[in-house]
Amino acid sequence: MPTKILVLKKLQFRDAVLIVGLPGIGLVGKIAVDYMLKQLKTERIAEVLSDSFPPSVHTKDSKISLIKDDIFHLNFKGKDFLFLAGPVQPALDFKISSSHEHYEFSETLVGFFKSIGVTEIITLAGINVGDNRLNKKPEVIVAAIDDISLEAWKKVGAKEDKKEGLISGAAGLLVGVARLHGIKGACLMGETNPQLVYGDHGSAKQIIELLSKRFGFGTKMKSIEKEAKAIEKAFKELNTHLEPAAEEEKAENGLSYVR
Repeated sequence: MPTKILVLKKLQFRDAVLIVGLPGIGLVGKIAVDYMLKQLKTERIAEVLSDSFPPSVHTKDSKISLIKDDIFHLNFKGKDFLFLAGPVQPALDFKISSSHEHYEFSETLVGFFKSIGVTEIITLAGINVGDNRLNKKPEVIVAAIDDISLEAWKKVGAKEDKKEGLISGAAGLLVGVARLHGIKGACLMGETNPQLVYGDHGSAKQIIELLSKRFGFGTKMKSIEKEAKAIEKAFKELNTHLEPAAEEEKAENGLSYVR
């Protein structure tokens, strides 16, 4: 079963903006979009199914359903926004998936969103900065399709990164494929550390604040701030316990050049 979109409510938009938050490093994008969906009055309008998702089903109250992502709609001050959220995207482990699945997933989604009037796609993700994540307030790095989009995000506080790199998975491909369809796009990447396995709420908060600055959402941040402080405190305590062991291993094995 290739990627399939089940439309629950047929709508047509003009100059709509799509915001994507699927699981990735630090769960930054997923946390950001999930939090915004709780804060804003959105309506679920479609489901996304794909054979590139894990070969499992979801059970609740003894009922079975396929694993899926969801598409939500928000009309905010006369402007239409769509949100793509959910627990899965095609796996990055090519032992169990292929590059074809990733491109098919992105091409199907971009084609659908273009057909209903989306003219801008914003994907949310994390970027690994290692131990620097806990030494300072996380910044949001932007990579965009064109200079106009880049400047729009820099104006509200995103940072440009001159270094070359790769953006893996849906966060990168959806924007890349969007460019082929003449759709504006950018990827907002919150600085994080992959060891924050329960998610980096602090980094997600920074992304939400940028989205609110640009679009005026006025999202309340109290709850996510509390989560961010608790998780960062626990991670710092864990690092304190692990540092002596890491130093001992470095002394025994010499310097590591793996980055």
